Amino acid sequence: MAPGLARKYEINADMGEGFGRWKMGPDEELMPLIDAANIACGFHAGDPSIMLKTIRLCKKHGVRAGAHPGLQDLFGFGRRKIEVDPGDMYAMILYQVGSLKAMLDAESVELSHIKPHGELFFYMQRDTTIMRAVLDACATFKVPVYASQNAEQEAMCNELGIPFQGEVYVDIDYSPEGKLLPFAKSRVATPELCSERALAATRTDTGKDINGTQFSFGFGGKPFSICLHSDAPTVLENAKAVRKAIDEANRDKFASVGPHL
Repeated sequence: MAPGLARKYEINADMGEGFGRWKMGPDEELMPLIDAANIACGFHAGDPSIMLKTIRLCKKHGVRAGAHPGLQDLFGFGRRKIEVDPGDMYAMILYQVGSLKAMLDAESVELSHIKPHGELFFYMQRDTTIMRAVLDACATFKVPVYASQNAEQEAMCNELGIPFQGEVYVDIDYSPEGKLLPFAKSRVATPELCSERALAATRTDTGKDINGTQFSFGFGGKPFSICLHSDAPTVLENAKAVRKAIDEANRDKFASVGPHL
């Protein structure tokens, strides 16, 4: 198994998404509850000092540190549609992930994975040329790419020799087609709903779309990563509820892997 891939059910969360004096998310309180952090790299959020601080927080709590590149949109938090030339997109991903990797190297921490942020992820699903540009850049770093479970991106990752890590989202909704809905179009998820979704995914490999219709994720018993958004109003309560749910599932299915650090 490639380093950076989930070895049991795990939680990943977007971290370091402040800028200057502006803070987004309770990173210090959230970090002990997760397994992998997706660190903002300066385009949608994050600045050099916050990036370095977040890396050191990962190091303190034994959390894997991944890159969270986004569109160049601080004002819109990387969640607005922006058209980008594929060549520029390739350079933007190299720039962001490369910057984070330099800081990780300085702290003797490995780059664990790469996870595109917000509208960049949706852009990749709409436009295979953009998907190719992003993944071509990611291939340089030889680490897994995290994304919502989808066959097209997994196939392109396989073609490029990139390990693909499928995810389940429990704090935003899925469309009737089984696709992720943007944060702004999703219902506010309670800790109870997040736990319910995590339990269904780990026990039966299923989720429910925004209309309540059940669908299959298709993991086939493989471990996956559950994403939580650190800017959700109840993220700490969500994380505690999901942590409890997946720890129970891991004891049943992946006991030999060991406890959450």
